[in-house]
Amino acid sequence: MKLAVATVAILVALAAPASAHALDEYLQAVLIGVEKDHVSVSMRLVPGVAVLPDVLRGMDRNRDGKVSASERQDYPRLLLSDLHLSLNGEPLPLQLISADIPHPEQLQDGLGQMRIELRADFPSGTGQRRLVLRNRHQSQIAAYLVNSLAVDDPDIRLLAQQRNPDQSFYQLDYMQAAGAAGALKADWSGFGRMFRLGMHHIAEGSDHLLFLLTLLLPAPLLARQSRWNGIAGISGSLLRIVGVVTAFTLGHSATLALAGLGMLHVPGNPVEVLIAVSILFSAAHALYPIVPGREAGIAGFFGLIHGLAFANLLDQLSLGRWERVTGLLGFNLGIEVVQLVVIAAILPSLLLLSRTRAYGWLRIGGALFAAIAALGWIAERLLALETPVDRVVGAVAAQAPFLAGSLFLISMIWWGLARGAYPSPTNGIRKAEDSLDR
Repeated sequence: MKLAVATVAILVALAAPASAHALDEYLQAVLIGVEKDHVSVSMRLVPGVAVLPDVLRGMDRNRDGKVSASERQDYPRLLLSDLHLSLNGEPLPLQLISADIPHPEQLQDGLGQMRIELRADFPSGTGQRRLVLRNRHQSQIAAYLVNSLAVDDPDIRLLAQQRNPDQSFYQLDYMQAAGAAGALKADWSGFGRMFRLGMHHIAEGSDHLLFLLTLLLPAPLLARQSRWNGIAGISGSLLRIVGVVTAFTLGHSATLALAGLGMLHVPGNPVEVLIAVSILFSAAHALYPIVPGREAGIAGFFGLIHGLAFANLLDQLSLGRWERVTGLLGFNLGIEVVQLVVIAAILPSLLLLSRTRAYGWLRIGGALFAAIAALGWIAERLLALETPVDRVVGAVAAQAPFLAGSLFLISMIWWGLARGAYPSPTNGIRKAEDSLDR
């Protein structure tokens, strides 16, 4: 009746507990099924041999060192107290439908599997809904897995899933339409949701914006003798910036559309590695002119790759043909709005500071920051190494409004001072590059 969506990991973990799952973990796999008027929660619990005594102590309510049949029957109710389910922020009480708790002897060798079926009822309705499950059961030893089942009801459409790193928190967004007559309306109502999703994704996608901003750092400058050694006019700088932004938009829009409509598919990890490479290239170009005057072409080329990353997010959503068309339009527009807001916020500072000796340090500092972040992401995505790059870049991105405002204020002050104090603002750029060479 239903097929699991991306539940291979759960099934493998449950199918071979003796050899696959860790001995010191309490595997708790959850599958969630959404219906019009209820949600079903199916749990499979497999305690590893090393943590089985902890699990049995939790069952042994009278602390007599034995787990009786009645205590095994009470265990699901103990589990329920650690599960919290809500719909649109309102708690949903879970009801126990069935429970199969093996005898402790069957759990001793790690082959035993507890099966618990739960259900929560709610009023049927229409519109977008958010289901949230929090699992805190035996958190010190637990290894949580959670996923959703595909829905065969045409009036229910899964939109997005979110989990925290250990999967103790799971959020499912879905749309429930009012039958076939309301399907088209639901599709267009989903446009706004996809628009917001696009805005949210690019705002949190620090690597995408870092590539674009780093590529724009040398836009107000001219290349002479294999270094940035001059200042372009205001109109020339604006034309180059507009060209870069437009090319990047056309590039990622093209591959987003092709991949989103199922006409192009590329595995996610190589795409993420290439995105990090694109940031490293733009950082190198900001330090030394690799392709002076051809930044728009570079932005368009790497924009094709960034579009594939955007499309990978859409692949996680259950969208029909028409839904994909409206979803792609809304998602892409959301990306462009945030992108333009960021460029508009930083553009005046770039133009003003490029006419002062401070710009050499801003360009070099920004390029080095981007290069270090790119190398960290390459190490993470290609070599599976752990680095603090996401935390550092995320912390900087969280302060973006403050940083943009401060940069604009500094640029206004420095530009005003530089107009009378520094007759040759390119000297600062030369000195900064000379110090980098040394």
